[in-house]
Amino acid sequence: MRAFLQELCEDFAENGNFSGVCLLKREDELVFEKAYGFANRAFRVPNEADTRFDTASVTKIFTAAAVLQLAEQGRLRLSDRITSLVDLSGTKIPEDITIEQLLNHTSGIADDADEVAGESYAALFKDSPNYAIRECRDFLKNFAWKEPVFPAGTAARYCNCSYVLLGMAVEAVSGENYRDYFARHIFEPAGMAHTAFLSMEEVNESTAEGYESVQDEAGRLIGYRKNIYSFPPRGTPDGGAYTTAGDLCRFFEAVRERRILNGNYADVFLRPHCPFTSPEPRLGLPGLYAQNGYGLEFLMLPGKETPFCIGKDGLNPGVCANATYYPQNHITLVLLANQDCNVWEMTRRIQWEMLRQNWLDPRL
Repeated sequence: MRAFLQELCEDFAENGNFSGVCLLKREDELVFEKAYGFANRAFRVPNEADTRFDTASVTKIFTAAAVLQLAEQGRLRLSDRITSLVDLSGTKIPEDITIEQLLNHTSGIADDADEVAGESYAALFKDSPNYAIRECRDFLKNFAWKEPVFPAGTAARYCNCSYVLLGMAVEAVSGENYRDYFARHIFEPAGMAHTAFLSMEEVNESTAEGYESVQDEAGRLIGYRKNIYSFPPRGTPDGGAYTTAGDLCRFFEAVRERRILNGNYADVFLRPHCPFTSPEPRLGLPGLYAQNGYGLEFLMLPGKETPFCIGKDGLNPGVCANATYYPQNHITLVLLANQDCNVWEMTRRIQWEMLRQNWLDPRL
């Protein structure tokens, strides 16, 4: 497996624009961890295994864990309406939307940029400066007065801004800024010492800059631009926390070991919770389908209670991230990149190899 991973990563580093880190851990064995490319292209500072990367929407798993912590403590219920916890008066956020529907993307609220429909998130900031969005409420003007896409609970559609509202709920219930809450109650107990909501305008050590590809009319890569105008300068509950591959591995271990959530709520977190599914044909496993959970996304096989894999990905200009946990064998795979790179294809090829080498058994 080590030889396969090294060959794959070297191929993508040379031919697939991969600049980042790949980590594979099986039980307590660190099978592979290696960095490629540059954290800073101008000064040719190389990425290292402990380099911190922007993770975009992978951040949502921390927000979901925080919400479940507060549910575990009885400070909120998943059936609570978001409007009972957060003042959204005067907006078009329906009063019947629950915390659970925000968690599993069945709320139906409009997003600030409908990426499912092909809208560009970066385009939001052509007329409105990205540096003006620093806290959760700063997002409201871009989505809260839009009409809902569908009635709550009648369909599933990925929505970044549902996690902005969840961050506001965490703040309202805990009395803490969500960044402080995550640091104290998620990152610290999980041993994630290298994870934080860093600002792009600060000087951050051991941190990769993000580079968006520049292409010519024929689609050929001709250079890079920094992604500093593509999204808010500091991470928010829906995306943008900086972390390392090792810290993401520690997060899954902390959930499994009940250090973030107790046994009941850890089990809740590691199961899908959405009535809507979609087929996943790319691995060639008969009947494999995708299903939302709370922050996490699941690939399931018919008739199996244990997920084939659990994970979350993130994508922004110059940010590509995919973290996957295989519960049947306690395998964690993390790919983080600070350039536009198809880490999903890398993940699929690694999954195929793990199946070929019987590291994964779809019959379980």
